[in-house]
Amino acid sequence: MITSARPLVIAHRGASGYRPEHTRSAYELAFALGADAVEPDIVASKDGVLVLRHENEISGTTDVAKRSEFVSRKTTKVIDGVSLTGWFTEDFTWAELATLRATERIPAVRQASSSFDGHEGILRLVDLLDIIDAATMSARRPLVLVAEIKHPTYFESIGLPLDELFADAVRGWATPDNLIVECFEQSVLTKIRARGIPGRLVFLAEAKGAPADLVASSGGKARSYADHLTPAGLSRLAAEVDGVSVSRKLLLKLDLTKNAVGVTDLVTRAHAAGLIVFCWTLRAENKFLAKNNRVRGEVFAYGNWRREFELLYSSGVDGVFADQPDLALAARPAAPLPAVVLPNEGETSAKGRASR
Repeated sequence: MITSARPLVIAHRGASGYRPEHTRSAYELAFALGADAVEPDIVASKDGVLVLRHENEISGTTDVAKRSEFVSRKTTKVIDGVSLTGWFTEDFTWAELATLRATERIPAVRQASSSFDGHEGILRLVDLLDIIDAATMSARRPLVLVAEIKHPTYFESIGLPLDELFADAVRGWATPDNLIVECFEQSVLTKIRARGIPGRLVFLAEAKGAPADLVASSGGKARSYADHLTPAGLSRLAAEVDGVSVSRKLLLKLDLTKNAVGVTDLVTRAHAAGLIVFCWTLRAENKFLAKNNRVRGEVFAYGNWRREFELLYSSGVDGVFADQPDLALAARPAAPLPAVVLPNEGETSAKGRASR
């Protein structure tokens, strides 16, 4: 059984506030800044290689749109009910993807990061495992992979089952202590556990909408994210997964003028059900802060990030995803919090595990 006295600081796509996300330098910088874990988004290439990109549509995070040899690959697809036009990882082999260069996804906000555009290629999941191993040796402390599986129902529909590909990639590397797997679709988490992969499972929940796997199977009758976060929904989740990871919008209590005035009771309710709780995403720029935590200036200027981060920590959350992991560490409570039980695969939580 694992215990954590303080919330985990999880570098969101690496130190993505400082370098283009999912690049080697973003991940290496995250660990150099002291992050406890890193979080990649995982999609697949045409030949079944798992690559690290925010989405399978890659025109916003690579130079693919400027590459004349790939102009014919531009297309329109419907991904989880949303029509997207661009270039998609599943239409390229890994050898082709490896020729692309990474770019900053939000250059208007991350101007310093965009100065690194074109300096690096994109990574495979296996590359990140090597980075984590090296960082663990250097830091002399356990470091964690928080792997987000993206669009698994869609990828399975085109013959690329991400649960199988992921299990093959991490089998022999993963342990109960170094791996957390998360997804907005609970069904893929169940499949990964059934394949014997150790680690903890975390269900991601948006502030609105419904999971894509449930929409695919039940249409308009699909249970919403909101339903998953009711007392009954949390109890159902606790029978099958170890935790939930929610948008910061679900933890911050806002007044009518969009000022942050407190936190909701979601963490307390989830803990009562036997679940750990993560929150995404902590970002320091004005653009991403509650109205009363912004300062005068441009959207890319840092606002009163410390006040907002500390407010989110006060909810009792067990981990936070942060684009600037050093700032999340700086705001993390100095005094140890009561130990939080993080159940290993095969163990039971406070409620609802007997049937698993």
